[in-house]
Amino acid sequence: MAIPTLDDLLASGVRGQRVLVRADLNVPLADGRVGDDSRIRAALGSLRRLLAGGARVVLVSHLGRPKGRPDPAFSLRPVAARLSELLEREVRFCEEAVGKAAEAAVAALGDGQLLLLENVRFEPGETKNDEGLARRLAGLADAYVNDAFGTAHRAHASTAGVARFVARRAAGDLLRSELDQLERVREPARPLLCVLGGAKVSDKLAVLEALAPHADTLVIGGAMAYTFLAARGEPIGTSLVEPERFEDARRVEDAARKAGRRLLLPTDHVVVEALTPDAPSRVVSEVPDGWMGVDIGPETTATYAAEAKQARTIFWNGPMGVFEMDAFAKGTEGVARAVADAPAHSVVGGGDSVAAIHKLGVGDRIGHLSTGGGASLEYVQGLTLPGVAALEQD
Repeated sequence: MAIPTLDDLLASGVRGQRVLVRADLNVPLADGRVGDDSRIRAALGSLRRLLAGGARVVLVSHLGRPKGRPDPAFSLRPVAARLSELLEREVRFCEEAVGKAAEAAVAALGDGQLLLLENVRFEPGETKNDEGLARRLAGLADAYVNDAFGTAHRAHASTAGVARFVARRAAGDLLRSELDQLERVREPARPLLCVLGGAKVSDKLAVLEALAPHADTLVIGGAMAYTFLAARGEPIGTSLVEPERFEDARRVEDAARKAGRRLLLPTDHVVVEALTPDAPSRVVSEVPDGWMGVDIGPETTATYAAEAKQARTIFWNGPMGVFEMDAFAKGTEGVARAVADAPAHSVVGGGDSVAAIHKLGVGDRIGHLSTGGGASLEYVQGLTLPGVAALEQD
């Protein structure tokens, strides 16, 4: 099965055609304005090419979790304003995603014009992949482009559903690039180093199980490291732990060992007695009673950085500590610098990991910054993404 590209669609002609583009414009808003336009900028490439080709672009996206009903706090109107500034052209806005107003707004489009529909998650059928909603969206389109990698792992009406009812469909440039880059993790130049962080083993158990026998070296940070350490019988004080995942942690370690891979855990820790931004901290090799681990220590940071220097491919997802508090972000920032300095091809996904890269200003030294943390995790573990599978054609 092949996935048509935007090149294929443009080659077949789009002038005068209604092209429904699913983008990921789920951006933070502050005081009625876009706070971070990174995701909007990521969508510009495909949009510019379609507009230059004379397409009548109908843009659909979600924003936040409005629970299937209209909520002004999650309106895409501010996104339309910012998109207009970035494209330096008018971006029309419709206050509904489907319905008579949407149909009229689409019908009024001329060649090379763009319309942004209201938040598709205002429709209760979106997250349920409702066929009726998918058909109504398809009725607005002569062709469909999915360029929303961040939602490609969700079987929603505007991703997996609508593609079933539009014969001409394609992957946008952003989606295609994401898949190409993540394929370099699934089929890597070795050694492959995978760095996983975050709070809970339960949140990333599937990817841990997939990467343990696949990565040459798997290093773990964040609070989930304490579940692994506790499963080994090591002291963790009052650190966050999931006792119900001890067997899972042991199984992941066994899988790495049997495959001849290495799994590394922190050997020193930044600990506090209370989780507050100004809490006194110290570095220890074992977490004492009454103290909790909030970041990897300098020895561990150095070890993980040394692994990065030896790798030819690096995949990183998740912070090494309580990254949102500056006092406990040093481990995450140290890993970010190491990944940026490494000679390897690097792929970074996940909000905190990407935020660390941007905070340090080293994004230009990363091979690829993924726009979808959850989608990237599912793809590298070999799962089929519904939004991608729906684009396939014989």
